[in-house]
Amino acid sequence: MATWFTSDQHFGHANIIGYCDRPFGDVEEMNAELVRRWNEVVRSDDTVYVLGDFAMGDLQGSLAITPTLAGRKILVPGNHDRCWFGHPPDARRAWPEVYLEAGFAEIRQGTIETSVAGKPVLACHFPYVGDSHDSDRFVPFRPRDEGRWLLHGHIHTSWRRRDRMVNVGVDVWDYRPVSELELAAVIEHAEPS
Repeated sequence: MATWFTSDQHFGHANIIGYCDRPFGDVEEMNAELVRRWNEVVRSDDTVYVLGDFAMGDLQGSLAITPTLAGRKILVPGNHDRCWFGHPPDARRAWPEVYLEAGFAEIRQGTIETSVAGKPVLACHFPYVGDSHDSDRFVPFRPRDEGRWLLHGHIHTSWRRRDRMVNVGVDVWDYRPVSELELAAVIEHAEPS
């Protein structure tokens, strides 16, 4: 069993191809390639933490991709996930059940604690600072930087690692989940000995 982290697939979102200069001709090609690359590395008994922005566009069609992805999937929703707790209650009320029925084993809101190779880390859709836009958005929903390592998404191509923040988004990891062992190496390499 292995543990993987990923974010920002944006299944079903045609405009993300242009926004992030993704190497796909259309949304169908992007969806198929994201599934293929996920299943190349993840096995059925692995756990995958999806740190938000999983699906957009035709949500029913995009969420239908979920069971084709290997592993036990845990969603930490991002601002584009309809079940995210930052949306108004009336807008998000029915969505958690839809995501669970689509194939997520759990939904964990906000910032969670987990570990990478035995080292405690935080995981959230949002970084401490930084954005894919010109200024930081969703500031009230970001974790507070108290000196811990943070795995996150949201910033797409802005960086892979900055200070104690590691972007697990598909745009900087060859459009596939990143393993706990790869993340441990990033953290170990960045820390002073």
